[in-house]
Amino acid sequence: MIGLVTDSNAQLPGDLRERYQVAVVPLTVVVDAYQEGVDITAAEFYERLAAGASVSTAAPSPGAVLTAYEKLAAAGATEVLSIHIGSNTSATVNAVTVAAGSSPVPVEVVDTGTASFAVACCVWAAGEVLAAGGDLTRAADVARRVADEVGNVFIVGALDLARRGGRLAADAAAGDGLLVLALAEGQMQAVGRVHDVESAVDAMTAIGARHQRIPPYRPRANGKVERFNRTLAEEWAYVRLYTSNGQRLAMLPKWVRFYNERRPHTALGGLPPVTRL
Repeated sequence: MIGLVTDSNAQLPGDLRERYQVAVVPLTVVVDAYQEGVDITAAEFYERLAAGASVSTAAPSPGAVLTAYEKLAAAGATEVLSIHIGSNTSATVNAVTVAAGSSPVPVEVVDTGTASFAVACCVWAAGEVLAAGGDLTRAADVARRVADEVGNVFIVGALDLARRGGRLAADAAAGDGLLVLALAEGQMQAVGRVHDVESAVDAMTAIGARHQRIPPYRPRANGKVERFNRTLAEEWAYVRLYTSNGQRLAMLPKWVRFYNERRPHTALGGLPPVTRL
């Protein structure tokens, strides 16, 4: 059994945490003396932040990380894959490395070089590899590959806190509207400015994922379409006996979600398409 560990900065959704049995080590985020994830929820944290609460952060202690490793070992893990916020952003990897030296089982540490949900994408991809029977080395390689490829574009509602932390680029000056930022090498770089959240989503899409149309009358493109049609037929349309076309159509959304979020794709090195967003 291979244990999977990350930290709370990954913002790993609860369903993924349960699906892959991920142990999450909380970073210390203190808001008016209340610790996020311990004394208050994430929603309460943002409510207090909006109300002007004082905030301080710190990496988890090596002891807290070691406790997670010991619990996994006691549950039967013989190896641990530990995937974390980048060392260019947080001291978490330092604490993890110290804890790994005292772990009762071998620990492979992945320094993603990124933060927030981008880290969750790395955990997600590694979890898929392990769920499919892959070994520790393969899962770690996939997590590192996703870390190299995933983008991290976002908006923040408290630029003063970001600036105070020293990670906001000097050219990201305050002004009207919302600043669209990208995380690169541990620094928040300004990549655009918009006036509302909807426009921010459009700006992020333009910077990151793009719609790619298949050109007509190209054998290579036609082959892709034909292969997808075959996949639809074999894995959804005719994979079982349906009593009506309505019953078949009702299964399509579930299959599409599986196809995008969990199904391994050979062209992506065994990863689902969602890891490329």
